[in-house]
Amino acid sequence: MKHLTVSKEGNVFVITMIDEAHENTLTAETLAEFNMIFDEIEKEKGNMALVLTSSHQKMWCNGINLQWLSEQPKEDRDVFLHSMKKTLLRASLLNLPTVGCLTGHCFAGGAILACAMDFRIMRSDRGKFCLPEVNYAMPLGDTLFGIISSLPDRHAVNNLVLTGAAWKGEECLANRVVNAIHPGEELFSRTMAFASELASKTRDNYAGLKCDVKKHLADMWKEQHIR
Repeated sequence: MKHLTVSKEGNVFVITMIDEAHENTLTAETLAEFNMIFDEIEKEKGNMALVLTSSHQKMWCNGINLQWLSEQPKEDRDVFLHSMKKTLLRASLLNLPTVGCLTGHCFAGGAILACAMDFRIMRSDRGKFCLPEVNYAMPLGDTLFGIISSLPDRHAVNNLVLTGAAWKGEECLANRVVNAIHPGEELFSRTMAFASELASKTRDNYAGLKCDVKKHLADMWKEQHIR
């Protein structure tokens, strides 16, 4: 795979975004790789968890690769945007605990990918979390806004979506966007320790409880309401 790697440490899957040259931006190829890995993970039996991280120490994910997208025919752009929404919705409902290990900036679609994780742990010393769509007259639609609104704090959702604020780790923690912040040198080990604890949960029950917590997203997936 060109954009992602997957490994397993104990009972924790680790997906690493490795397209540093393009700041881990999303293309059709990236989405296809995510879905291939999701297929593999969801088929594997037993209690486990997933960590989604990045090899880039400045940028976790910078959203859609806009240069690539601009070069695609309109029909292909529409197909990609639908596929992105569907993939992010799928990520929100994976049948195991998921933790984002936010090594750097999370912008636009990258921030929404982070919102798709059940938990987020962020660097305290680098990185911003931003949904800039309001500054570029870009709508979100039901699916992407639904994923963002799974954040626990409605005040945070309003501020992120309606102001385009770019929050550092301490601001994200104060606004409950992330569950914890750690220095860069501790981030991955702390995230893995937390994920290992989650991996002890009974997987089927966890998946059912997740669908209860994210009922609005589970309903979208059941009805394939991807908009």
